[in-house]
Amino acid sequence: MTTSTATTPTSTDADAALKAKHRGMWGLGDYPAVAVDLIPDLGRVLVDACAVGAGQRVLDVAAGTGNAAIPAVRAGADVVAADLTPELLEAGARLAEQALTAAERERLNWREADAEALPFEDASFDTVLSCVGVMFAPHHQRSADEMLRVCRPGGSIGLLSWTPGGFIGRLFATMKPYMAPPPAGVQPPPLWGSVEHVQELLGDGVGELSAHTATVRVDRFADGAAFRDYFKAAYGPTIAAYRGLADDAERTADLDREMAELADRHTVDGSMDWEYLLVTARRR
Repeated sequence: MTTSTATTPTSTDADAALKAKHRGMWGLGDYPAVAVDLIPDLGRVLVDACAVGAGQRVLDVAAGTGNAAIPAVRAGADVVAADLTPELLEAGARLAEQALTAAERERLNWREADAEALPFEDASFDTVLSCVGVMFAPHHQRSADEMLRVCRPGGSIGLLSWTPGGFIGRLFATMKPYMAPPPAGVQPPPLWGSVEHVQELLGDGVGELSAHTATVRVDRFADGAAFRDYFKAAYGPTIAAYRGLADDAERTADLDREMAELADRHTVDGSMDWEYLLVTARRR
């Protein structure tokens, strides 16, 4: 296992500040616990859909703690797990110590990198994928163009993203009125869960595009209040939303209520089904 750090190129001071804000947001709370507690199998779903196998060179974009990178290594691939937030990479390396053999860890490289300016050569990967990761990069077309650029012709692109109409998409819609407006040009993350949006982003750079929606069952929370309290403590975007309210007790209470009500509407017998879009495509 090797770890390296790349300096992220930025076009403007405003862009650099935005990336620093995103890096800091995902360092809040305990996203490694969220990934392990709630969606531990999603990465394997994506890896299987992309038919990752021995001898392939794979890039996991916005890899977080390696939800997809670790099962890709288990499938026999040589993997680069790239993410903007070093705290997530460090947590991923600790998880890999537990989940992978020493020989497998030699095939996994953790790399600090911006999804919108990947520090890799053109056509250098057989498979480029992202599991609920690249969708949170602020400029969608830049990220899509970078994923296409580093994937070899005939290689695979794989994306697993929360849908706008599913639970996580509705969570972001619920939090939106309580957050500062994003800078011009920044698009909402759940748009990546729309097949039309992904088709537009990838354009004629891909062929054989396949897409379908599915759900992951989350059964950790007895009710909406339990979900709200967990996300307030562990999930970076939710923590950032509450911090933005500062000492406004009334708005804080309103967001508390709306988040609990949203989760209650989606909870049946202690379980929720979170909808995602799975896209696979072949690089032209």
